[in-house]
Amino acid sequence: MTSLADIRSTFLDYFRRQGHEVVDSSPLVPRNDPTLMFTNSGMVQFKNLFTGVETRDYQRATTAQKCVRAGGKHNDLDNVGYTARHLTFFEMLGNFSFGDYFKADAIPFAWEMVTKELDIPAERLLVTVYHDDDEAAELWRKVAGLPDERIIRIATDDNFWMMGPTGPCGPSSEIFFDHGEKFWGGPPGSPEEDGDRFIEIWNLVFMQFEQFEDGTRRELAAQSIDTGMGLERISSLLQGTNNVFETDLFRAIIDASAHASNTSTDEAHLTHHRVIADHLRSTSFLIAEGVLPSNEGRGYVLRRIMRRAMRHAHLLGASDPLMHRLVPALVQQMGAAYPELREQQAMIEDTLETEEVRFRNTLDRGLKLLDDEVARLETGKNLPGETAFKLYDTYGFPLDLTEDALRERGISVDLPGFNASMEEQKRKARAAWSGSGEAADQTVWFDIADEHGTTDFLGYDTETAEGQVLALVRDGAPVERAGAGAQVQIVLNQTPFYAEAGGQVGDAGTLTTETGTAEITDCRKIAGVYVHFARVTAGEIAAGEGARLEVDHARRGAIRANHSATHLLNEALRNVLGDHVAQRGSLNAPDRLRFDFSHNKAMGADDIAAVEREVNELIRQNAPVTTRIMTPDEARALGAQALFGEKYGDEVRVVSMGIADTGKGLDGKTYSIELCGGTHVARTGDIGLFALTTEAASAAGVRRIEALTGEAAMAELRRRDRSLGEVEALLKCGPDEVAGRVRALMDERKALANEVSQLRRQLAMSGGPAEGPAAREINGMRFVAQVLSGVTGKDLPSLIDGMKSDLGTGAVLLIADTDGKAAVAAGVTADLVERVSAVDLVRAAVAELGGKGGGGRPDLAQGGGKDAANAEAAISAAGKVLEEN
Repeated sequence: MTSLADIRSTFLDYFRRQGHEVVDSSPLVPRNDPTLMFTNSGMVQFKNLFTGVETRDYQRATTAQKCVRAGGKHNDLDNVGYTARHLTFFEMLGNFSFGDYFKADAIPFAWEMVTKELDIPAERLLVTVYHDDDEAAELWRKVAGLPDERIIRIATDDNFWMMGPTGPCGPSSEIFFDHGEKFWGGPPGSPEEDGDRFIEIWNLVFMQFEQFEDGTRRELAAQSIDTGMGLERISSLLQGTNNVFETDLFRAIIDASAHASNTSTDEAHLTHHRVIADHLRSTSFLIAEGVLPSNEGRGYVLRRIMRRAMRHAHLLGASDPLMHRLVPALVQQMGAAYPELREQQAMIEDTLETEEVRFRNTLDRGLKLLDDEVARLETGKNLPGETAFKLYDTYGFPLDLTEDALRERGISVDLPGFNASMEEQKRKARAAWSGSGEAADQTVWFDIADEHGTTDFLGYDTETAEGQVLALVRDGAPVERAGAGAQVQIVLNQTPFYAEAGGQVGDAGTLTTETGTAEITDCRKIAGVYVHFARVTAGEIAAGEGARLEVDHARRGAIRANHSATHLLNEALRNVLGDHVAQRGSLNAPDRLRFDFSHNKAMGADDIAAVEREVNELIRQNAPVTTRIMTPDEARALGAQALFGEKYGDEVRVVSMGIADTGKGLDGKTYSIELCGGTHVARTGDIGLFALTTEAASAAGVRRIEALTGEAAMAELRRRDRSLGEVEALLKCGPDEVAGRVRALMDERKALANEVSQLRRQLAMSGGPAEGPAAREINGMRFVAQVLSGVTGKDLPSLIDGMKSDLGTGAVLLIADTDGKAAVAAGVTADLVERVSAVDLVRAAVAELGGKGGGGRPDLAQGGGKDAANAEAAISAAGKVLEEN
């Protein structure tokens, strides 16, 4: 028996010897084809090479590509477990030529691989070609020696491949294996072709033409090859079966499922085990790539697959969550070929267990509702659509799960009724949004989400991707296109750009289409869609286009470092200042981090140094930063802190970093563990360095820290060092003496300033009140007014007090002329404040001096003006106030 692992390596080794580059499998979430929900064939990652948009340093490639078909137009979900060959996850073996070799090499490669390397009997094989592809037919005769009756010409698009309505296309040729007369079915092209006797094992696509909008074709200058052979299907053949679930890999997982559920693998249980085994593979690989269960997009498809498997586990009678216990068996079988399974095993297990626990809480109630409704149905009637929608909306039963449960009873669902209930829910949600207090023009985003769905975020795992432009909004209204210079908001079906949340600023970068380029300056999430704020820099951007998205990598890296440092800072503050510390706000920007926290007094120098030292100690640990998915309650039970202002759903991302005996985390040795949806460094060492720059009050009982990381922190320390060096040179002392020298200079300066101020006042008064301005009487009150030079506004209050004392009773107005500007002060003795206020005197004077306002106490007030030249008018205005009182 040849194992799947042996077949995979045999295939790749063969094509390596034929000069092909062995290329790693691309992610299941396509980075270069926004029209696909999941990678569904080997050629997806090479699409841009076939179209000429991209070039690489090789022209031949071979891959074992992981694929998922469980959503969109490529959806095998409903058939899995009930047929011998349908899978949601499979591996596609392929060899590719990008303008290098063509049919004359591809066909011999295929024949030698199948008959020599895999040792499949040639007499059991037949091929198909497109009906007018005489070149391929002749090559099969020459290379394989096949007679005409085993070279079947097909006139349908089964043997003509097209990338889309326009673009590369060409005939294809398929290799079939004859399982023999014991199986029902006929050869391809016959009425019995859907039987199990003749099974396709390999497809060769000859990219020969380019298709144009008018329907014409012309030969491509660089003709290419794209092939695909399903690993599970060829393995079943080589292992003597026509059922993929009887291969070694699936048998191992099915056995693990039977053991974990304490059931057999007999006919009564086999379908359940097969569904679980397949769905375990697809869900585990998707979770390993960062796809998480949700009610939207790819996350919703993942949830459908997970819950379908979990229902079958329930039907097996498993009383406890089952799926997560099977992950080690999968990792043992496939972890060597796909190390991401080993690396993300903990996250896969956590996510599966969390989802199954949550689903089991509602499963029994949902199935009881379904049983009750079925019991009331008349024979031959469909399940009402509103009931199926209630199962979806209230109990989290995806529609296909309900259909799967009813299939065994021969009952269908009223799909129009289900869709009507779904539309009614959307109508209510829209009405609720419109009445939520949001600005009227914000409803445009709800309309876009309603029409196109929400945005899939890819940015945890990549900073480059392709997306499809779903909508453009300019000045609050949708537009079809936007030209150079336009400020526009862009919505795509998927994006690597992080939308501002949890204190982390939105990403910036570029968006490029075939017709234009835009600079992305910010990204925000509104009504479930990621809104990219952009300026079109060249050409034009149009709705419906495919777009290449690239985050500003350096900027994202700096933001990641600052955000991760914020987590360490939060914990260090709690350790140094006490458990009362709680986050009250944060900013994680590319140039700095800011952190607000509850604390009722300024931090001392020793506390600041202790926090800075602790954060840097954790950075130097260079410990991995891990992310797990769990319920908020589970996260808090592990000691996780929730970030201020963040809203959490049923499942959350839990970020752990650092090693310390804290009692937190799964092992009790996690330094920081927080609920957080932001992006983070891979290891604490990636932060580089932490430098705290300021600590100050932000609000009553709230302090604010600003800090730098990485190169910015290093630049700050260099700046401090240069500044200290300059001070040392000026003071002619060592670093330990600087503080004492500066303190002595400050004391000396203060003493000299006081002496200068006293001399100025004496000079301004020119020998004292006896020789100063004479008091005049206004309305029975003595009034002294004087314009002074050589003094400042700060000097006026003490002069006023002295003049009031000498005056005994009355009012004083002083105007200091400082470089043409005026400082004003007025004083009223205590016995007169009931009649006149110093504030009124100052305000009257200030108005004449080109100023506004003025204030203080009834006995002493101050103000200022722009033009001291109007001092006499100001004095007259103050005198009128006295006349009126």
